[in-house]
Amino acid sequence: MNLSLTHQIALVTGASSGLGYACAEGLAAAGASVVVNYNSHAEPAEALAAQIRQQGGQAIALGGDVSNEEDVERLFEQTIAEFGALDILVANSGLQKDSPIGEMTLADWNKVIEVNLTGQFLCARAALRQFRKQGTQRNVSRAIGKIIHMSSVHQVIPWGGHVNYASSKGGVDMLMRSIAQEIGGEKIRVNSVAPGAIATPINASSREGEGTNKILKLVPYGRIGDPVDVANAVVWLASDLSDYVHGTTLFVDGGMSLYPGFQDNG
Repeated sequence: MNLSLTHQIALVTGASSGLGYACAEGLAAAGASVVVNYNSHAEPAEALAAQIRQQGGQAIALGGDVSNEEDVERLFEQTIAEFGALDILVANSGLQKDSPIGEMTLADWNKVIEVNLTGQFLCARAALRQFRKQGTQRNVSRAIGKIIHMSSVHQVIPWGGHVNYASSKGGVDMLMRSIAQEIGGEKIRVNSVAPGAIATPINASSREGEGTNKILKLVPYGRIGDPVDVANAVVWLASDLSDYVHGTTLFVDGGMSLYPGFQDNG
């Protein structure tokens, strides 16, 4: 078995830090040419693209807000203009705006839904249109295109104080499965990755002090994940090694979704 993405073009949204950054690195290491998308932080995205090029790969950094339809269309147009095709979309962009439900503003609700859910819809739609346009002429993979959504364990685990985030990820699950059901016959594979507790900037404050020990109580495997754990899953889903995997969510969570509070009968 050979895991290779040579000659394939990948677009990773929200790749200037955290999970997206690691996914872009991993895809490039497997041989893909990578578009490193960012919204407001160009410098780390451009630095990552430069690093990939220095290591012999191909990469560019492109800005764009995934919740904005015009930005998304421009992002895909620039990708095709640079590389001529698209084979892999990793719809990763996401954010949190946390508060108790009684204090949550409509603006914070809308922002999270717009980025985490609507943004994934807009990117998946744009990728689908490009895959259909290319058809089978690319011949670089058994599938004519792969869409990988970044979800979360909170697509199934309720999360008080984060109702907008959890709702967006529940929506991502149904978005992914509905798209997969609809277009699977076109040889386009659609899946999700659902990380658990991963050490990224978005949760740095929750890992301070005793925070790490509290988190570990929720992880049966006994460690907090690294971004590369998620990146490895994404690379596998993008490769032909997972060609018969379609419409499913791969949980990368050390067992968090097993509800460890019930391991001693609750």
